[in-house]
Amino acid sequence: MRVLNCGDSGVLVEVADLAQALALQAALDENPIPGVVEAVPAARTVLLRVDPGSPGGVRAVAEAARRLHPRPGDLPRGGEVEIGVQYDGADLGEVAEITGMTEREVVRAHTSARWTVAFGGFAPGFGYLVGDDRRLDVPRRGESRTRVPAGSVALAGGFGGVYPRSSPGGWRLLGHTDAVVWDLDRDPPGLLVPGTRVRFHEV
Repeated sequence: MRVLNCGDSGVLVEVADLAQALALQAALDENPIPGVVEAVPAARTVLLRVDPGSPGGVRAVAEAARRLHPRPGDLPRGGEVEIGVQYDGADLGEVAEITGMTEREVVRAHTSARWTVAFGGFAPGFGYLVGDDRRLDVPRRGESRTRVPAGSVALAGGFGGVYPRSSPGGWRLLGHTDAVVWDLDRDPPGLLVPGTRVRFHEV
């Protein structure tokens, strides 16, 4: 790990890859650092926002972060969400071809996999999901679509995701869901916050 000060109220912890970032999140869940008001994960970093009034401030948090010992393979803790999907996506056939499975086998793999929200990004409410079935690791489309409908369930680059709103996108579409993954009237607004376990089922 590389621990860096990030302004006067943050500590940025850099790691080698996504697996280490997930293990670091899990270690922070198990051993919360006093003074940290928010941990913001990404693919290879975790940003720790520090309460400026906490004893020791940024320096104490940085020292505590260096003492963490993430265990390989650990995943962050979070709630559980089930999302119903109609598997009618425009790219389902291509995903089957890329993976060497039939369309029905792709659906079974997607619904059988255990998914965890690793981090958020791209758009409010978009969670990057990592699953335990590597057969579903497919590349992005060669050309992005100018419009992907809200609720589209997709795969790309080793991640799964659900589009929270209509937007351009280059992920491969498996289907769609009626689940609302971003709602400003909900607390928190995002359904797919980091650490959340996700199960997809066919409807």
